[in-house]
Amino acid sequence: MRIVFMGTPAVAAISLERLLNSEHTVAGVVTQPDRPAGRGQKSIAAPVRKTAEQHGVPVSAPEKVRDPAFLGALGAWAPEIIVVVAYGRILPRSILELAPHGCLNVHYSLLPKYRGAAPVAWAVINGEAKSGVTTMHLVEKMDAGPILLQREIALAADETTASLQAKLAPVGAELLLETLAGIEAGTVKPKEQDDAQATYAPMLKKEDGLVDWHLPARAIERRVRGFNPWPTAYSHFNGQMLKIHRAKVESATSAAPGEIVRADRDGLWVATGEGVLGLVEVQLENRKRVSASEFLNGVRIEKGAHFGAA
Repeated sequence: MRIVFMGTPAVAAISLERLLNSEHTVAGVVTQPDRPAGRGQKSIAAPVRKTAEQHGVPVSAPEKVRDPAFLGALGAWAPEIIVVVAYGRILPRSILELAPHGCLNVHYSLLPKYRGAAPVAWAVINGEAKSGVTTMHLVEKMDAGPILLQREIALAADETTASLQAKLAPVGAELLLETLAGIEAGTVKPKEQDDAQATYAPMLKKEDGLVDWHLPARAIERRVRGFNPWPTAYSHFNGQMLKIHRAKVESATSAAPGEIVRADRDGLWVATGEGVLGLVEVQLENRKRVSASEFLNGVRIEKGAHFGAA
């Protein structure tokens, strides 16, 4: 089929690469405009743009998807179907209805669970035993379109958002090709979602990473994994931010939430609303990431010291 691909981050680039090495024709690629990033705030091209340019595929990066000039260029590519993978914007009806086969979306959850911008992270945070990938037709309501195919995978006990996304990306790329083949052959039958079963995965914010020590240790540990790689779980110690990269759940304690109950060569142990959280790898503001025991080599912990505002 003749395809226009819409996507932005690395996970989308994996699906694009797979399409470009298939029997399908990618007529054009749409991605987000280049954004400044890093300390120098240099303009950085999206991974999807880089992949498209490496293959000589024309790229459009509109500031507004309703721009008539962009819509005209999109129509000129004459797609039979538009494939959307983590593009990052809600599409208007003028795009949803532009191609004969509409818009096909790859979504990284088992819909109708985890509609929204951050399904992988919230699956980890909420302690799900399984996740997966769904292909569906896009409609105007977010992630509510008819399901085409799904593929399920199990989560590891130490799963992070980064590790789960790395597992799901190639699964999504293969499911995309399988779905396209089914659409061409007429063997894929859309299935309407049950809205009553829908749950939501809102976009993550920087402040989501701030640890609430009143939560149970198990819930905090899942957030440490769910906020990896962004925004990273963090607390405050002696007026400085301390990022928590890895943690583990330990036994119960009668100490107040946020109180450091032990700090020795074996690590750093913090009381929570239920149980104790052992900090395994941390990173003090403007310092490198280290083990908790290395962190303690240069820090004096007073008895009864607390993290954050207990």
